[in-house]
Amino acid sequence: MEDVNVSFVEVHYVTIQKVGDIPVTKGDFQSLPLQVQSWLAQMIQLCTPRAVYICDGSDAEAEMITHKLVERGTLTKLTKYENCYICWTDPRDVARVESKTYIVTDDKYASIPHSREGVKCVLGQWMAPADMKNELDERLPGCMAGRMMYVIPFSMGPIGSPLSKIGVQVTDSNYVLLSMRIMTRVSPTIWRCLQHNEEFVKCLHSMGVPRPHTQKIINNWPCNPEKTLVCHFPDIRKVISYGSGYGGNSLLGKKCFALRIAGRIAYDEGWLAEHMLIMSVTNPKGEEKFIAAAFPSACGKTNLAMLTPTIPGYTVRCVGDDIAWMRFDKKTGELRAINPEAGFFGVAPGTNMKTNPNAILTCLKNSIFTNVGETADGGFYWEGLEDETPAGTEIISWTGERYKLGEDKTKKSSHPNSRFCCPARQCPIIHDKWEHPDGVPISAIIFGGRRPDGVPLVIESFDWKHGIFLASQLKSETTAAAEHTGKQIMHDPFAMRPFVGYNFGHYIQHWLDFEKDPKNKLPKIFHVNWFRLDENKKFLWPGFGDNIRVLDWIIRRTNGDDIAEISPVGLLPKKDSINLQGLIVDWDKLMNVPRDYWKDDIEETLLWLDGQLGEDLPQDLRTQIEQQKQRISQMN
Repeated sequence: MEDVNVSFVEVHYVTIQKVGDIPVTKGDFQSLPLQVQSWLAQMIQLCTPRAVYICDGSDAEAEMITHKLVERGTLTKLTKYENCYICWTDPRDVARVESKTYIVTDDKYASIPHSREGVKCVLGQWMAPADMKNELDERLPGCMAGRMMYVIPFSMGPIGSPLSKIGVQVTDSNYVLLSMRIMTRVSPTIWRCLQHNEEFVKCLHSMGVPRPHTQKIINNWPCNPEKTLVCHFPDIRKVISYGSGYGGNSLLGKKCFALRIAGRIAYDEGWLAEHMLIMSVTNPKGEEKFIAAAFPSACGKTNLAMLTPTIPGYTVRCVGDDIAWMRFDKKTGELRAINPEAGFFGVAPGTNMKTNPNAILTCLKNSIFTNVGETADGGFYWEGLEDETPAGTEIISWTGERYKLGEDKTKKSSHPNSRFCCPARQCPIIHDKWEHPDGVPISAIIFGGRRPDGVPLVIESFDWKHGIFLASQLKSETTAAAEHTGKQIMHDPFAMRPFVGYNFGHYIQHWLDFEKDPKNKLPKIFHVNWFRLDENKKFLWPGFGDNIRVLDWIIRRTNGDDIAEISPVGLLPKKDSINLQGLIVDWDKLMNVPRDYWKDDIEETLLWLDGQLGEDLPQDLRTQIEQQKQRISQMN
């Protein structure tokens, strides 16, 4: 008789009141911290999974889960690359669902501001605890029946860093497990950080399709869009997500924890959790400065974080492309920042070797692509890769349609919000301090959005309060990252409109309050606009790698160089103070401040902020608005 390899697994059981014996197919339930055991027992009793799997984040675990998903048809291997896979979701589950995302607190106005009567608040949605209980009672009992419950211990930020926070997510989605392993630091060492009853953020996610199910599963992607709900309980540091497998709704370490819950923790503890990239720029003199920058989704945040300079002598290094946790150092007064994430979850369309070569190079191995096209030879494809893909290449679109590239220009390979998910450590320009436990010192903070008209290329704030005003009046064309459709200019203060987990007026006041401590070394604040158009609807600024020219000006301003002049809306670059060598641009059109445009803009800004925030709009901001009105009224 021949010896053969037979796969096996040792199974233990945990006995749960009202449920009975539940198999634990991996991990030792009894060795987990007691507060974790207690919460998991509650989740098992509520969700009634067929078994429990305690994750360790290992390569072997990932290989096993990946194999299962390939067998099931959820993932397809992209044979052109090393360990890369493509996934197509149910077409109803493709973006963040802001309309179904709630903050739950006893006090309504702890979550949302006192919007004026008749004004619909768009700065968060609140639901009363009793009402949310009714909603969850309809959904959660038995939601994982017939499915495995995966227990994912993860750290946002380097494990053990004083700036990091711990979470534990339970989910019935293998896709979520694989993606969380890329986007966060999943490790059994997390449990050691919770041995003394330390706080952790509790994250429950379910696809909302218990077995046996009657609904048709599309693309081997279980979801329940009619019942999707994403709710946050900031007082008790908890997130519950039901019905969606899409990253922003299901990878609860991302926006849910890293911004909404962490923002509330930051408010309580005196720091900042922001929708910002972190990058460093080193000039030809060898001087390195770190910058944090906030842009609404799909406004080029990842492109800027991984910028390839077009002028010689400059080096850019990436620390993070989406989220920054920042805290003023009690001893030095410096604002120090960490990237709490471990991966990039980037918008694919428009990303190519011209716009962001470092992103392309980062995702050529160990990556998951969602809702992009596939080439017949096993590569990825999306809109923006036309110049890098031969005409006639056979494409399989994210909806399964086959066509040849170039034959029908109306064909679209990818969803506008399709994504690549890849480890940050693979980025060719990742900073060697990107996981330093103390973070990096921030010298400048940039805010920006898509403003086709009226707004100069770069504005420096007069001071800290004026900088917070610039951030509060941030506006941008809408993007595909949420369920909004069509292009319209929307307010997105601080690029945080969908992501603040408490009263937005209190959030703005929190920023203002950092000026009260004289030890705090407040970074300079800037506003940029790469997207201004001329009368022919052509971009006035080339953007991408040429944005280094603006960053260079910003860095020189942090050094105190006399290269700015006063305007009614802030400090603007003096003519010829930005290096434009090799470019043909119309300086006057780029920097022009049209009086009528800005007069209308400030009136509309006040109307919007007052309508949204009401009595919660800080007096300092009202003062800034009045001062701007006066400056504009004095323009010729």
